[in-house]
Amino acid sequence: MNWFVGVDVGSAYSKGVITKDSELVGWHVISSGANYRASAEVIRKELVRQAGLSEDDLTGTVATGVGADNVYFADRKAGDIVCTARGIKNVFPQARTVIDIGSQSTRAIRLSEEGMVTNFAFTEKCAAGSGRFIEVIANVLRVDLSQFGPLSARSDSPITFSTGCAVFGESEAITRVSEGIRKENIAAGVNRALASKAASLVRRTGLEEPCALCGGGALNDALVRTIEDELGINLLVPPQPQIVTALGAAMIAATPATPAPGTGPK
Repeated sequence: MNWFVGVDVGSAYSKGVITKDSELVGWHVISSGANYRASAEVIRKELVRQAGLSEDDLTGTVATGVGADNVYFADRKAGDIVCTARGIKNVFPQARTVIDIGSQSTRAIRLSEEGMVTNFAFTEKCAAGSGRFIEVIANVLRVDLSQFGPLSARSDSPITFSTGCAVFGESEAITRVSEGIRKENIAAGVNRALASKAASLVRRTGLEEPCALCGGGALNDALVRTIEDELGINLLVPPQPQIVTALGAAMIAATPATPAPGTGPK
C-alpha cells in the first residue's frame, strides 16, 4: 500500500491531497498567509490525520506552486502547469483544454489524448486577470466570496470595466457604488471581465473540446456560466476544483522520477 501527497502552495491558498494507490483519500485547503513553510506543514499534518497515518507512512511527496520551495518535506518539485494537466487527466480523462483560474493568474492549457501539455497561455501579472480581482471587488462590495457568484447571478445589467488594471478597477467599482449602481451589476461586470480574459487565452491556445475549468474561480457558478456563454460551450467542472493541481502533484509523486542524462545506472 503506497501513500502519496501533493502540495500546491499558491499565493493566496495552499492545497494538499493524499492518495492511496492513486485513489484520492483526503484533501485540505487553507489560506497561505505570510509563511508558506508553516502552511505546508499544516497541510501535511491534516492530510496524515485524515488518512489515520503517521508521517513516516508516506511513500512520496511532490510540491508545486509559487511556494513549492518552502515545502521542505517534499521529495521533489514539479511545474504547476504539468500538475494541473495531470490532475485534470485523472478527473476528466477526455478533457483536451483546461482553464485554471487561480488567485495569481488565469491559464489555458491544451492537452494531447495522453494528457500531455501541448500548448498553454496565461495572463499578465496584474490581478485583474485572475481570481484576485474577484477578491478585491468583493471587499469593495462588502460581500463574502461565497456569495459573489449568487450576487452576480441576480444582475439585470452588468457594467463594463473600462480598465484592465485591478487597482484602477477597484477605484472604478468604488465610484460605481457611490453612483448607486447595484452591487449585482458590478459583480456581474467582474465575472464578465474575467470570462473575456479566459476566453481570449483559450482562443490563443486553440480550443479543443471537451474543456474543463478548475482553480478557485470554478467555485463561482456565475463565472462558470459566463465563460460558457463567452465560448459557446459546456464546461467540465470537478467536484473540488481547487485541489486539481495538488492532485496532479500527488499523481506525479506516484510516478518514478526520470534520472537526469548521465546519472542513471551504468
